[in-house]
Amino acid sequence: MKTSHGSCHCGQVRFAADIDLSALTIRCNCSICAKLRLWSAIVQPEAFRLLAGEAELSLYQFLGKTEQHLFCRHCGVRPFGIGQSPRWGKFYAVNLACLDDVTAEELSAAPITYMDGKNDNWETPPAQVRHL
Repeated sequence: MKTSHGSCHCGQVRFAADIDLSALTIRCNCSICAKLRLWSAIVQPEAFRLLAGEAELSLYQFLGKTEQHLFCRHCGVRPFGIGQSPRWGKFYAVNLACLDDVTAEELSAAPITYMDGKNDNWETPPAQVRHL
């Protein structure tokens, strides 16, 4: 477990999160993750700390409006989101591309779990993952 720091592109939103990159990172093919090419680490609420920029975040929700897709209102980057699932309970999905102090080697070594959110089939990976 390592405390990593991250931010949006303009630096208005900053956070710290305790992340074990060797445990789980996810790529999903749901409509929003696929369009964003999002690569996330799932962390529990007690492992996430918003350091700056709460007022700079804009909220986007769709369908059941259970997930909070948060974007910096200045630069448009999505540093993290907040969700609720049967598997993880309440969680933060930290955008790995927004981590400022993680090396390319650490990211390259992180295992990826692919999820078929497009078909609401969270236990089986999608047939095609290369494009994710």
